Amino acid sequence: MGLAAAIDLMVVGEATVPLAAPRPATYIGSGKVKEIAGWITAEEVSLVVMDCALSPVQQRNLEKEWGVKVIDRTGLILEIFGRRARTREGSLQVELAHLSYQKSRLVRSWTHLERQRGGFGFLGGPGETQIEADRRIIQDRMRRIERDLETVKQTRALHRASRRRVPYPIVALIGYTNAGKSSLFNRLTEAEVFAEDLLFATLDPTSRAVKLPHGATIILSDTVGFISDLPTMLVAAFRATLEDVVEADVLLHVRDISHVESEAEAGDVANVLRQLGINPADRSKLIEVWNKADLLGAPEHERLATLVERMPPDERPSLTSAVSGEGADALLSAIEARVAHERPTFSLVVGTQDGGGLHWLYEEAEVIERDAEAGEGGLHLTVRIAQEKAPRLIKRFPFAERL
Repeated sequence: MGLAAAIDLMVVGEATVPLAAPRPATYIGSGKVKEIAGWITAEEVSLVVMDCALSPVQQRNLEKEWGVKVIDRTGLILEIFGRRARTREGSLQVELAHLSYQKSRLVRSWTHLERQRGGFGFLGGPGETQIEADRRIIQDRMRRIERDLETVKQTRALHRASRRRVPYPIVALIGYTNAGKSSLFNRLTEAEVFAEDLLFATLDPTSRAVKLPHGATIILSDTVGFISDLPTMLVAAFRATLEDVVEADVLLHVRDISHVESEAEAGDVANVLRQLGINPADRSKLIEVWNKADLLGAPEHERLATLVERMPPDERPSLTSAVSGEGADALLSAIEARVAHERPTFSLVVGTQDGGGLHWLYEEAEVIERDAEAGEGGLHLTVRIAQEKAPRLIKRFPFAERL
């Protein structure tokens, strides 16, 4: 229902069909096919969505029986993705996923497919059937898109490399679709990213700089929402987008804590993270954000707040509301603590004449404290730096002490 509403389909009815095992020809039994056919005629239905994965043959046979367009879960998600993509990268990724899906749908459902056709060069020569030509055209287009996406991937890699050259940790928002990630992103960054009560409202990644309570800067990245049974082809197609997730220093797993299926949705997110090679149990990198606290009743809100307080600090979720701003400051503090945990802190003295060294520290590290009263014309600094840059700091300032 939620997926259908996401593209403004008017749902006139739904039915749950008990099934011992899928039928090879029509997925559901012949009796149920006839029953639904009568209902389609009576209600003047023009589209049937099956909440499952249909084979090409099953889809074709159901369309013949019902006389209307039939799509499965993957087809519906692709349609939503197609409407949501706003950037060239997002559009290319959607098209690639759609072509991969369409390629598998090339079945002999048209009379002209058995017709032999000759031709020159790219037409495949004598003996190629129409279905083979169609498959060839799709495959060629997929190759072109993959080349374009490789260029996008290289560009994004350059952007990530440039971000790594400055001392800004990357924090990525992840979570089930419609968990409120974009609204939270807007709350923390004071941006105006598209955020609606819709599934897959965000497809194209957006990044903004955010100041933490003690002055440090992070790059906060909004990402595409996950969903249960996300087709493998979609995970593969959006790999370039999801690389921001893989490369992030900290992941904020945003959950709609007011939703009755919150636990199940969290499990679906964990499954997608595993597909990306990320261990969802690694709490050193992941912070759970229990969002939409404003939708909770007072007793439930109090219960969850008490539960959070009793949990170990390293595993403690952040109870927030992107709408009211509740918990936003505490979440930023939690991010700061997690980032600091991963980065070593040093105490050192820099001579006032060492302008180059001072400039290097401000460019490559996070200056936490600065004290001009160190004596002998020097500045006493406390700095935090990325783990991989620590050897360079020690080489440049041999007398630096790790705290």
